Amino acid sequence: MRLLITAILVLQIFTGTYAQGLKGKLFGLEGDTKEILPGGILRWIGTETVATANENGVFELPLAGISDLRIIASFSGFVTDTIATDDKTYLSIVLHPAAKSLSAVTITDKSAAYISKLNVTKTEVINQNELTKAACCDLAGCFGTQASVQPQTTNVVTNAQELRILGLSGVYNQVLFDGLPMIQGLSYTYGISTYPGTVVENIYVSKGTTSVLQGYESISGQINLDSRQPDRADRLLLNAYINRFGENHINANVTTAAGKKKKWHTLLALHMVQPARKVDGNGDGFLDLPLLTRYMAYSKWKYGNDRKKGFSTQIALRVVQENRTGGQNAYNATEDEGSNSVYGQAVDYVQTEAYAKSAYRFSADHALAFTASGFYHRQHSWFGTTHYQATQKNGYLNMQHEWQWKEKHLLKYGISYRYQDLTENIRFADTVLQRTYAGTYLTQLRVPGMFAENTFHWREDKVVLIAGARIDHHQKWGWRFTPRSMVKYAINDNHTFRASAGSGWRQVNLFSEQINLLASSRDIVFGEVLKPEAAFNWGLSHTYRFEIGSTTTILSGDFYSTHFTNQFFPDYDTDPTKAFIRNFEGASRSNGLQLEASFIFFKRLEFRTAYNYLDVYRVENGSKTYLPFNARNRTMGALSYRTRNSRWQGDINAHWFDAMRLPNTINNPAEYRRPSYSTPYTTVNVQATLRWKTLDIYAGCENLAGYRQPNPIIAADNPFSKYFDLSSVWGPVRGREFYIGARYTIKKTGDGIK
Repeated sequence: MRLLITAILVLQIFTGTYAQGLKGKLFGLEGDTKEILPGGILRWIGTETVATANENGVFELPLAGISDLRIIASFSGFVTDTIATDDKTYLSIVLHPAAKSLSAVTITDKSAAYISKLNVTKTEVINQNELTKAACCDLAGCFGTQASVQPQTTNVVTNAQELRILGLSGVYNQVLFDGLPMIQGLSYTYGISTYPGTVVENIYVSKGTTSVLQGYESISGQINLDSRQPDRADRLLLNAYINRFGENHINANVTTAAGKKKKWHTLLALHMVQPARKVDGNGDGFLDLPLLTRYMAYSKWKYGNDRKKGFSTQIALRVVQENRTGGQNAYNATEDEGSNSVYGQAVDYVQTEAYAKSAYRFSADHALAFTASGFYHRQHSWFGTTHYQATQKNGYLNMQHEWQWKEKHLLKYGISYRYQDLTENIRFADTVLQRTYAGTYLTQLRVPGMFAENTFHWREDKVVLIAGARIDHHQKWGWRFTPRSMVKYAINDNHTFRASAGSGWRQVNLFSEQINLLASSRDIVFGEVLKPEAAFNWGLSHTYRFEIGSTTTILSGDFYSTHFTNQFFPDYDTDPTKAFIRNFEGASRSNGLQLEASFIFFKRLEFRTAYNYLDVYRVENGSKTYLPFNARNRTMGALSYRTRNSRWQGDINAHWFDAMRLPNTINNPAEYRRPSYSTPYTTVNVQATLRWKTLDIYAGCENLAGYRQPNPIIAADNPFSKYFDLSSVWGPVRGREFYIGARYTIKKTGDGIK
């Protein structure tokens, strides 16, 4: 009897499972981001049993009478794939984009930047189409149509820039190239300028806590540059650009297949910048922009697909040589290096970097991945009479195992190692200013680490949780524990809520990250040994998407709060002739609110607007001290229109900045004092694009109204005095910048080119 009852129960379970059928979700891959594919077709191989993915990408196929458990998945514009179910009851299927061709269905990327639906963290994706709405000569110029990232000038003479998130210095957000830490230390100051927009496929911007897989450093957010893929990028891309100052940029990308079976795909990207003429629009005796010469070569090789069984790899090598010369109009870098009669700054460096990302997928559930990267940077520079020579060797190793368990949950765990040797030599050509910090500085990093992160999927992916932690050992400060978690709750296809919380820490690279310390006449006073900076960040966001007729609307809001337990920021206020270096372990906060609305009308007219509120301060002696160079209120608007055939396109964006607190100069002589707060100002950028089949012509103007910050350089008339200072630059300094450029493209197709 027991045997009969057991058999009946087993039969009921068995037939019940078949009655329920196979469930799953259909995605399409766009760069490193998955998007749902509503309307996709799923069919059991050799049968007419078909299912259609619903508006959320969810499908269900009946199992009754099916003997060959393989599915054919298809969606217009994506490569049809055959998937073995391996007796699973739930599948997450990802299709890859099809190659573009005249005879195939036309594939178009999203025309504007967007917020990814699938990422657990709120991730803004700036794609190739968005990047063409401005000149985008380098990474700093790629954020004109969004509000989360603010490019900030750190040295007006050499035009060094950083990318700020949540009102915090760019050192607190992790900038990655193809998911790897290539921009840090010496490469931090000028590194973001060496990646031209033509090399970038997508830029992913996440605020607040991010994955522990990329390390422990991300505090305020993460910017990941996803480079163009050799197997999908245009066969040929040529781009040329020149602005009204005479600075010109030339870019060339070439892709091809290699090997007997064409399984290797390669990308070669070349980038060149030639200097502008000497321009001094405000008459202060200093050049408005440095004379910049740059040469870059980037080669990337790709084999296989890490989502399919077997071996896959990506290998890349990049070399950059750059020279920047700025200062007084009469300065000649060859003749006047170290001069105390003509002021100038000259920076010359070479950086070579390489990386490899390899993986072996054993099955749909198991994969082993190995990543290695490194760079060598050698820099020779003069900042007035300050001679700065530096070299840096960086290395990064990471090995991890990926295990998809219980059908939908994914565990990643592994080990990593970070290495750095940064040697900086500082000396002075004269001793008139009696500065005391000459010498040799060695900053090392030896950090082995272990990490684990699990992604949980519940309720048909409506609820996704990422929980992770890592433990790392600093060679001087010992073990550091970094926990992080992120959760997404999609109530329906319209409403998505997200939350995140976690900690981060980083080692300070003093001179390479605070270039103004070298560029001014201030003496540097070391109060104590700098400890690693550490903070805790939490955040909330909500995204609401809906369509009314032919209008698509996305409304979003987020709030992130960063709490430092130790922070370093040079003290410029106590004495205008000195910068004090010490740890700050008191209350230091950054609270950032962003509200954003995006509208797309008839798929041709796009409008985006955003408002940012920043409350960034320290508590000293019981009262708040607001950090300088942060506009409490900031607004942005961007409008884009293209004709029905996309022949013409017009783009305009405007940014308004509220007043910012400035460093205290009350103890300076009257002529060298600056107000306590800056003046609110607005910048407007416009561009028009005319397209043919293979050629685009674009022209525009940045800072159309021509606003300039008055007197950006303190003591510009006496740059060798103790009051000379570049740390009060908060606005545009070069006026209007007209430009014109051209792009020539030969698209890649399945059989060749078009």
